[in-house]
Amino acid sequence: MPDPSTPAAEAEPEPFRVPDDDLDDLASTLARTIDEVRHHGVILDRLSAEPDPPAADPAADPAPAAEETGQGGLPASVFILALGGEAYATELAALADWVHYLLLPVYGREISTTRPWCEQWHEHPEAVARLHALWLAWQQFTDAEAGLSGPSTWHRDHLDHALAQLRAPDGPFAACTTSPARPTHRVLATPAPADEGGTR
Repeated sequence: MPDPSTPAAEAEPEPFRVPDDDLDDLASTLARTIDEVRHHGVILDRLSAEPDPPAADPAADPAPAAEETGQGGLPASVFILALGGEAYATELAALADWVHYLLLPVYGREISTTRPWCEQWHEHPEAVARLHALWLAWQQFTDAEAGLSGPSTWHRDHLDHALAQLRAPDGPFAACTTSPARPTHRVLATPAPADEGGTR
């Protein structure tokens, strides 16, 4: 029995015990928080790598609508086609790392006339757009918050369709490499835009 003359400050505190059932929830919450911090770190690294924008030149052409910014001066979209200048170059470099070090080593498969590929894929606007969309989906569906079926959903809903379009015989690489020993590269012409004031 404790001595009543002992001040309360000197009494030993009762040990705190977390119920075993709550430990799993605590561990998964901590893992999710760590993943979020890492993801935010990647975004901050990208943003800090971008140089300050040059001073606006009043004689220069106005920025295209695709480069409009949202609140806080950030791009209105994270999609690569909505970016321009240094932001586009930074995002393309990050995409290239993902394509070269993850996508191609795992899902590249052999190049053939029925499954073409181009080493200069970054010069094909359609390829850049499809690969970037695929990469954004990969980031979302491989995150811990996507759940255990996230990667399967990414394969089924994103990867399979994107690769079928990119590597189709009539896809963006149709005029490019069919033999790794003899690389070729040609960006196919797209339909010309209709004249706004042209004759009917």
